[in-house]
Amino acid sequence: METFRDYLTVKEAAEFLGVSSETLRNWDRTGKLVALRHPVNGYRLYRKQDLENLLNSLKSKGRLVP
Repeated sequence: METFRDYLTVKEAAEFLGVSSETLRNWDRTGKLVALRHPVNGYRLYRKQDLENLLNSLKSKGRLVP
């Protein structure tokens, strides 16, 4: 069962990916990365596993330098 510990805020997710918070919001608006919304406050939340999958995908395509 997932809990809120399995999710990152915009700021946390941006730091995790090494991009700005605004870049993350743009990716959400354009559909490149899907955010969930907190049920109480409506803030964007990103599933940590989805972010890890994105990084792994970029690494496998040679678009990310370790």
